[in-house]
Amino acid sequence: MIRRIITIDTEKCTGCALCVNACHEGAIGLRDGKAVLLREDYCDGLGDCLPACPADAIHFEEREAAAYDHEAVQKHLAARKHAAAGGCPGSAAAFFGHEHIEKPQADTVSSTSAPAVPESQLSQWPVQIKLVAPNAPYFNGCDLLIAADCTAYAYGNFHQAFIKDHITLVGCPKLDAVDYSEKLTQIFTYNDIKRITLTRMTVPCCGGMAMAVQKAIQASGKNIPLKIVIISPDGQIVQTQEV
Repeated sequence: MIRRIITIDTEKCTGCALCVNACHEGAIGLRDGKAVLLREDYCDGLGDCLPACPADAIHFEEREAAAYDHEAVQKHLAARKHAAAGGCPGSAAAFFGHEHIEKPQADTVSSTSAPAVPESQLSQWPVQIKLVAPNAPYFNGCDLLIAADCTAYAYGNFHQAFIKDHITLVGCPKLDAVDYSEKLTQIFTYNDIKRITLTRMTVPCCGGMAMAVQKAIQASGKNIPLKIVIISPDGQIVQTQEV
């Protein structure tokens, strides 16, 4: 059928994601840092997204397109809500600071006691980039740590040196067949991230983490300070750079 439907000029699009939030049908998403129409039958042709676009990249056109499918939209929105909630109980978003943990008094600890187990500094769940919801409340105003999986195993004092006072995301571009930059762009766009620390290994494939983070910062249109820490397999920090 011939009907009115949106068209997105990817040359003008800055990837700010304001149109994604403005679309009540979930018809628009981000792909490679650009807004795209996910499916024609999700677009109702009303154009709530048009005034939300600061780059004037979205317009109407009359063309052959699939009819708007309200039932499909409702299923799509329900699935997206389920995914944002983490899907399964083990992936549900949770925040747990460590301020509530009572520390033992010095005079109650025997000199013959076994060494205390270091306290975890992880403050939220989940941590895998693939599982987090971009609009999780703990992201806004945070110091963000993005860690290549192996860095936490290689560097002995990882919790105290890196995870402490940070919201933590982990991933491995070698093992996950996804482009992390898309999810990270959403996180950076939706939230006020104060600064980012990226820990990666010296191995070449770990460079994909740095590329994804830098690509996402650029796509978000924000100037977020980034520090990259490179760690060797034997647990040494071999380089720290401010980007």
